[in-house]
Amino acid sequence: MIRALDHVIVAVRDLAAATHAYARLFGRAPSWRGEHPGWGTANSLFRVANCYLELIGVTGEGAFARELQGRLERDGEGLVGMAFATDDADSCAAELRARGLEPAAPRQQAGHERDSGAKREWRNVFLPASSTRGVMLFAIEHLSPADALPLARLDGAPVAGAVEALDHVVVRSADPDATRALYGDKLGLRLALDRSFEERRVRLMFFRVGGVTVEIASRLDAAPETAAPDRLWGLAWRVPNVDAARARLCDLGFAVTEVRPGNKTGTRVCTVERGTCGVPTLLISPD
Repeated sequence: MIRALDHVIVAVRDLAAATHAYARLFGRAPSWRGEHPGWGTANSLFRVANCYLELIGVTGEGAFARELQGRLERDGEGLVGMAFATDDADSCAAELRARGLEPAAPRQQAGHERDSGAKREWRNVFLPASSTRGVMLFAIEHLSPADALPLARLDGAPVAGAVEALDHVVVRSADPDATRALYGDKLGLRLALDRSFEERRVRLMFFRVGGVTVEIASRLDAAPETAAPDRLWGLAWRVPNVDAARARLCDLGFAVTEVRPGNKTGTRVCTVERGTCGVPTLLISPD
């Protein structure tokens, strides 16, 4: 039903500024700059090895533009959604419906690249927020070949210090058992770890899909809030060499913490503290 995490979506106020910021952060040029006719929005896409990042901003009038603008006014910039890859939108919708998630009927859509005029087509299966604990989640079947969205090319950065893939997405939950049921039982993601860390007062669940981890984090010292929505929170990006990545970003004026051992054995990480459009951002590489 779901074979991978296809892309993550970040809402931004100024799309041009956000595109410039992420090009510098990734060390890569955007793969695509497109518009959504009738939606009142436009986007910039950065495709890396295992998924792509979508930056989306309001450019005009439309129902989705109004929804996005309301979100920006209420919560500011940040992560707003995840799209999971499927090979068959119809079968995916049927299976999600059988699991009680009430998906909309698959909807075919298309986009055009602003500069080249290239076209891509896909089918989305949207899930209502009432079924997804408040997070924008949907499935997507791409109808165009994979190379219709090219890999984001290196843009003056050495490969060792450039972002190469997504490692994990962090979701914060006030009701971890309900969130476990959503991602495991209903979406069918593989639960690789469910562990409480008493010294950190946190419970972490790791769901694996297509080489990416969806990490669910909840506080151990808080009673479950069954009515509280989940919150998409942060992203961790893989780099070949975290020291090279940190040095490159510091040279560009980013505020980056010192490199430190990661929570996962055999990794080293640093945190990018600003310039990520409201998305808590970690860089991770092998030790």
